[in-house]
Amino acid sequence: MPGNKGVAYLGPGEVGVEEIDYPEFVLKDGPGVHPANVGRRIPHGAIVKAIATNICGSDQHMVRGRTTAPPGLILGHEITGEVVETGRDVEFVKVGDLVSVPFNIACGRCRNCKERKTDVCENVNPDRPGAAYGYVDMGGWVGGQAEYVLVPYADWNLLVFPDRDRAMEKILDLAMLTDIFPTGYHGCVRAGVGTGSTVYIAGAGPVGLAAAVSALLLGAAVVIVGDLNTERLAQARSFGCETVDVSKGPLPDQIAQILGTPEVDCAVDAVGFEARGHGEDAEIEAPATVLNALMELTRAGGAIGIPGLYVTGDPGAPDEAAKVGALSLRFGLGWAKSLSLFTGQCPVMRYNRRLMMAILHDRVQIAKAVNAVPIPLDDAVRGYRDFDRGAACKFVLDPHGMLGSRPAT
Repeated sequence: MPGNKGVAYLGPGEVGVEEIDYPEFVLKDGPGVHPANVGRRIPHGAIVKAIATNICGSDQHMVRGRTTAPPGLILGHEITGEVVETGRDVEFVKVGDLVSVPFNIACGRCRNCKERKTDVCENVNPDRPGAAYGYVDMGGWVGGQAEYVLVPYADWNLLVFPDRDRAMEKILDLAMLTDIFPTGYHGCVRAGVGTGSTVYIAGAGPVGLAAAVSALLLGAAVVIVGDLNTERLAQARSFGCETVDVSKGPLPDQIAQILGTPEVDCAVDAVGFEARGHGEDAEIEAPATVLNALMELTRAGGAIGIPGLYVTGDPGAPDEAAKVGALSLRFGLGWAKSLSLFTGQCPVMRYNRRLMMAILHDRVQIAKAVNAVPIPLDDAVRGYRDFDRGAACKFVLDPHGMLGSRPAT
């Protein structure tokens, strides 16, 4: 049996690469594992050798100490790899298959899974519907920023790439199928983006950039990306987006300079609960800022997709209400404009096969758009540090040296 290493959350502001157990077809006790899941047998699972496993902005929320994640939690929910072992009950997935792992863990059997709501599977998290790898309050499934990871319900969850050689040629693009590409796409679909739409994307991090790419793929006429980070805004412009710096004056005025009107057809929140203010308040954390701005900007009768993360527990929030996820929303404005707001995690399986085909047939270059940068697993600490400082890239961990990454010098 080979060894295993993984990226662990050690406490606020601190991660480390540690020796961890090699996966078995049973859930063991450990940091964040729900007691009701301890001892749960996984004969329907597969062990995946991680070829690419990405650092996500959602991971950063935990690492900053902005959630109730326990120290020792193995991080990582964006996993692409090779199946090296299958459980007794796996019928269709085979050893040697190259696969994408949706970040949602889903059983394929419950009512929600049968309705394609795999983000809120009822059978994988004893606390509440929905689970994910290496994430706080999501059932305690061991994370995939590691050399090897266990994937339950493998026949249901795994997306098998049809041609290994062709997939390896586009592996950095395909690595985005686990989360950020479907998540950005989902936000745009929920917002009603279509041919000729004008779209505002709040946030130029990887999810925001993925949403911008998705809006263009869906036929948007104009995609405007807003952020405070000038390097990330430059990345958005590199593939055809308009951009606004939200610290540079009223947002409606900046939108009007681009479109001739201060409103858009559709909007996507790719920022989430650590949002900062706009204009003169750009350095002040204000969790409801983005949602209120989008309600102001979106035309009457329009829709807002909200794939940005919001939590029920934030010990580092700026006020007591926000610590339990209560935000000061201008809900009356949203109601008066008859806006539709769509929240929640992306049900990745609803989109990943179609987006895989778009990648394989050269309809989109998502890795280039988000500036995917492979780094060795042992450089994960550097990746978290640089990403937290606003690096305009998507760090992809390379546990087995199959992506051509180079250690930091």
